[in-house]
Amino acid sequence: MKKILDHGYVELIETWGSDERIIEAARMSVDKGFISWEPYDKHPRGDLGLLSHLWNNKHATPFEMAGLVIEVKAPLFVFREWHRHRTQSYNEMSARYIPLPDENYLPTLDRCLTGANTPTANKQAQGKGGLMYETAHLWLKELDALYDHAQQVYERGIEFGIPKELARLPVPVARYSRMRASANLRNWLAFLTLRDHPAAQEEIRVYAQAVSELIAEHFPRTHALFEEGRQS
Repeated sequence: MKKILDHGYVELIETWGSDERIIEAARMSVDKGFISWEPYDKHPRGDLGLLSHLWNNKHATPFEMAGLVIEVKAPLFVFREWHRHRTQSYNEMSARYIPLPDENYLPTLDRCLTGANTPTANKQAQGKGGLMYETAHLWLKELDALYDHAQQVYERGIEFGIPKELARLPVPVARYSRMRASANLRNWLAFLTLRDHPAAQEEIRVYAQAVSELIAEHFPRTHALFEEGRQS
């Protein structure tokens, strides 16, 4: 399990397939299987040459023969971005049935200042003029107080007997929730292309980087080709 942000995490549940299974799937068309990662016959790169050919020429189907399932704890606004990737399968905890934990994402002061008045700021992060330390500190205090008030209204709704599906209305988009996500390797790499990218919002990018580390651990050759392609 890798800790993310102030209360979140990414945890591997299971994987299926491997770099070798990808090769075997590709060779079904010629009734052969995986041979070796070492050089053989007229193949100086071994089966890595085939894996590279598949990836570089977008023969993507064999990469659907492997994948992973993860559990994620993240703020709701991160999940709203994540769920745009419709090639993944999700199941998220529901505030209709259980109370959401009283945990909200509170950005660090450095996070608030980063991008507000720096040359690397994206358009969405730019403020009017320079964002000062004192201003950001005051805003964070107000945000934390807002979280406390929202929790009180939420808990009173439950206490008064308001249906949970309505009592949750005060819950902010910064509230942490949990989900499981499943996808094949092809679609996880598509996710990384968009979310582990300098243009992605930092809060989802750190989760994508954790997913990238899992893929590198369990599918090292495919991940290396993916990174090589991004840098070329």
